[in-house]
Amino acid sequence: MSSRRRRLINYLVIGLITIVFLWFFFKSVNWAETWKYIKQVNPYLMALTLCLVPLHLVTRSIRWKYLLRSVKAGLKIYNAIEANTLGYTVNYIFPGRLGEVVRPVFLARKEKLSAGYLIGTIVVERTFDIFAMCFLLGAFLISKPAYGSFYQTRPEALTHLYLWGKVGLVLATLLFMLIALIYSLKGKASQLVSSLSRPFPEKIRWRVVSFGQEFIEGLKFFQSWPRLIGYFCLSLVVWLGICFFYWIFLLAYEVKVPFFLTIPYVFLTGVGASIPTPGMAGGFDYFSRVGLTSLFGLEANLAVGLTIVVHAIQLLVTCALGYVIIWKNRLSLFQIRELGKGSKS
Repeated sequence: MSSRRRRLINYLVIGLITIVFLWFFFKSVNWAETWKYIKQVNPYLMALTLCLVPLHLVTRSIRWKYLLRSVKAGLKIYNAIEANTLGYTVNYIFPGRLGEVVRPVFLARKEKLSAGYLIGTIVVERTFDIFAMCFLLGAFLISKPAYGSFYQTRPEALTHLYLWGKVGLVLATLLFMLIALIYSLKGKASQLVSSLSRPFPEKIRWRVVSFGQEFIEGLKFFQSWPRLIGYFCLSLVVWLGICFFYWIFLLAYEVKVPFFLTIPYVFLTGVGASIPTPGMAGGFDYFSRVGLTSLFGLEANLAVGLTIVVHAIQLLVTCALGYVIIWKNRLSLFQIRELGKGSKS
């Protein structure tokens, strides 16, 4: 099968998934009621919400700098913020999660580091993202006796949370074990990469082997328990910051829930956002609606309205910042996208 046909099939599958989720999201919506809810917002808290959109980009960059300090202690935090912003901009505009490759490649060029090494650190980052959210969700579920007297969650919501929490924990554990295994057996892993690259021409083969070795080195993060714990704590900071963003947003619409209770909602939106559709369309929206209605008991039209607004402001603010960075670096959006395809544009 040609790469063009394979790409077309991928786009068709992603498009179908997006349409299915959007159909469930918009099902039985009264648009007059939804618009009425959207207009009823506290302008001051909404302004604060807009300012908080880039918060996760900053905390993620601080965490990334911490992970890379053994490689380059003087790494500029601003370059990491630019790389993260461009990565999320590409993810929001194009399908296929190309931004996950754009981020490390852009930072590698800015800081003169190995692109393969930095791509390896992205795998570590995503693994700890899942661990951190599973940990927070577990804390929420375990402490149910403490808040059960004043907050009642629908039984089906808890069932979904337990299910996705277990799936996330298993996935994160498997990734962690795989990373540790690959790095501990990096000699054999490098030999495997070399064997798999034999069909390629000599010049390409050398590049594949070199990239594979750099990638394996990028998985190095557990040199000491203090560093491991420090990175995990920074991952908790990233996700608590995201919870804070959503908490302020909900308050802007007079949805008054304790901060701690935003954790399961953020977990569900994280599940939806992990589906590789352009702009998180469909998956994020559906899981957000489910979370708002089942966890907080919101009316369906209100849940749809809030989801549309919070989705839109994340895309618009992030993409606006991304375009500023693209303009500053005298690049184009398509040149940035090509970074995710391994182009040297």
